[in-house]
Amino acid sequence: MNEAEQLDLIAPLTNQVLDKTLNQLEQENLFFFPNIQDHSDDLSGEQMILQSFNNKYRSSNVMGFLGVGDDQLIIQSRFSFQSHTSQPNQDYFFQYLLEKVLDMPNITNFNALSSNSERIFNLYMFLFPFYLKKAMRKGLFKTYVWRKYNNQNMKGIIDVKRHVQLNTPFTGNVAFNQREFSYDNYMNQLIRHTIEYIKTKSFGKSILNKVRDETDKIIEYTSTYQYVDRSKVISENKQNPTRHAFYQEYRILQRLCLLILQHQKHSIGFGEKRINGILFDGAWLWEEYINKVIGEMFYHPKNKVGSGAQQLFSKKSGQKVGRIYPDFISKDAKNRMIADTKYKPIGNIGSKDYLQILAYMFRFNAKEGYYIYPEADTVVNSELTMYLNKGTTFDQNVSYQEDVVVTKLGLKIPKTNGLTYWQFSRQMRISERRLLDSIKNMHLSESK
Repeated sequence: MNEAEQLDLIAPLTNQVLDKTLNQLEQENLFFFPNIQDHSDDLSGEQMILQSFNNKYRSSNVMGFLGVGDDQLIIQSRFSFQSHTSQPNQDYFFQYLLEKVLDMPNITNFNALSSNSERIFNLYMFLFPFYLKKAMRKGLFKTYVWRKYNNQNMKGIIDVKRHVQLNTPFTGNVAFNQREFSYDNYMNQLIRHTIEYIKTKSFGKSILNKVRDETDKIIEYTSTYQYVDRSKVISENKQNPTRHAFYQEYRILQRLCLLILQHQKHSIGFGEKRINGILFDGAWLWEEYINKVIGEMFYHPKNKVGSGAQQLFSKKSGQKVGRIYPDFISKDAKNRMIADTKYKPIGNIGSKDYLQILAYMFRFNAKEGYYIYPEADTVVNSELTMYLNKGTTFDQNVSYQEDVVVTKLGLKIPKTNGLTYWQFSRQMRISERRLLDSIKNMHLSESK
């Protein structure tokens, strides 16, 4: 059965994602990691998960899980093992990327989970520490709330009905409502309920240990928390999505918390006809994973969070213009290197990719450039060294410069056929050491 025939079998799901942009699908409750507003040029909100083209289907750089009712679609990496049995395909590579980048506990064996909904739900919870940290970097969420009081220091609006109920006969107290700027609000209550829910899971402790300081702070400032208020808190947050630009990170965290807490009632999603799921930007995962591998040697500017920005030019006034975010800039200032990650095969690296890395090399006076990409273990040679030309064809004097080198350097991805996940992980660590050694050795030879 070919790809088109397989997708036709799940037409209710396929029809809901076919030829729709990521922006459209996000509004239909799909969760994207990272969120679309933070995406780089590798994956924009105008791209599509699945696009029809000449009676065929074309996909993008996303990986993840989708579902509508009983239909499910797993979008795997190109390194998944195609099973010829009734068992699900093994995508250890995707699992390994998630484990390394998101520091997930080693319990996310997707193939062992009983349902697509269970996979999605677990991923929501595993993402919770990432988004909680990101949101709380802005500080604890604070907003106006109404409080009810009954004392002699009346400062707000008298609540006549409650005053009559509580203070008849009159004893000197006044029942009133007061609007206060408080940390104990609907948003932090939602986060608190999510924390308490995750605690009930067998792996909850390992998840929350990564955000111990943040969870302690939320618990400290939500003194009015009560389990019986959960439905009320969910409803209030659904009616009041955070819209202020400063609290954009809290808006994403709010969505995630609602998805986690509503799982109890809806088992992911909002009904049998609504699409649900979570999708990951493969190019972003690959870049962040490579940072884990080579980070000791390189600075890593981050476009999505606006950190480590560099500028191409300066004006005489001192103003910097032309902001850029190279993937990696080596820490060796005397013999600078530029590295660029590409989540695509070696043959697809070219054209604009060449111009981009050469611009970065020229800007930072680097003589070495590297493309780091994932390569199947079946490929014999995953390295390709290229030397920058000088001269022109018009003058018939084209030759290469031995001191300006760009190398396509593949990280070998083991075949999953016949391997356990533990064995795959061990072979990945071997590939990581080889990649790092290759860069060190080539850099050393070029520096001499």
